[in-house]
Amino acid sequence: MPPQKRRPASQGPRAPSKKIRVAVVAHSGKTFGGGLEELRAVLARAGHPRPLWFEVAKSAAAKRAVRHAVKKGATVVFAWGGDGLVQRCVDALAGSDVSLAILPAGTANLLATNLGIPRSIARAVRIGLRGRAHPLDVGVMNGERFAVMAGTGLDALIMNDVSRSDKQRLGRLAYVRSGVKAMQADRVRMKIRVDGAVWFKGMASNVLVGNVGTIAGGITVFPDASASDGKLEIGVVTAKTPWQWLRVFTRAAIGRVTRSPYVQKTTGKKISIRLDRKSPYELDGGARPGTKRIKVRVEPGALRVCAPGAARATAANASLRAA
Repeated sequence: MPPQKRRPASQGPRAPSKKIRVAVVAHSGKTFGGGLEELRAVLARAGHPRPLWFEVAKSAAAKRAVRHAVKKGATVVFAWGGDGLVQRCVDALAGSDVSLAILPAGTANLLATNLGIPRSIARAVRIGLRGRAHPLDVGVMNGERFAVMAGTGLDALIMNDVSRSDKQRLGRLAYVRSGVKAMQADRVRMKIRVDGAVWFKGMASNVLVGNVGTIAGGITVFPDASASDGKLEIGVVTAKTPWQWLRVFTRAAIGRVTRSPYVQKTTGKKISIRLDRKSPYELDGGARPGTKRIKVRVEPGALRVCAPGAARATAANASLRAA
């Protein structure tokens, strides 16, 4: 029997691994797979029979629940819900050393899709407990953090028009119906500054600020986006008729949206948007009230998110590579 290798005295004892303390913040109106009962069973089999457990009726209540979980010593927070609940968890956890694990129980699940997190409770839990916690950039729009995309114009009008009952009844078709209506809205005059310099001035129908590249339906609107480069993608659409919007969507569907004559794109760290009238805006699919001024900035690497070994930052293979 070969002799055991001794650890050199100069290196000292091995540092003990940090004990995992699991918290679950769940939207009580969302479900997938075997529901929350399956989640409890999967966590119990993984050695976590009594996680900190918070169920909320609305996404807006998730932020308070997350903060309570952190005070109770949580090291990883499982977010069960759609993009709205995940965004509230991102807003609460960014800047801390507590990791976010996503259980995609919503309609679009944009962050989960971009990161390659599957719609399987067992597999998603395994990623949360055993996957690597990757540092992820987050954007901050008017003081609130987002991880996927935010904007004003068409996307905000769609989100503002779709109700919870519409999503439950129609699923993704609810967004299509609302989108047809939003394409007929009047454009807004705006001035956009990027990193202090005026970049756009004129009439526009949509402004989108992206941290990752892919939106609902697997459409890539920012092919070069990376959630770990310390920058945000900015796109402006000037289309003013449904026909022009159709041309924009056609280019987006084939991955060439930046070649559209109705699209302008750049990147930056700080964005200021002034509108000539109040317009709603949205963060990761959550509608917010109308405003004339929008300020956006990036917080590089502010969020720790559990993802597969090579978390996808976009569908175009811009990845968060494991070290």
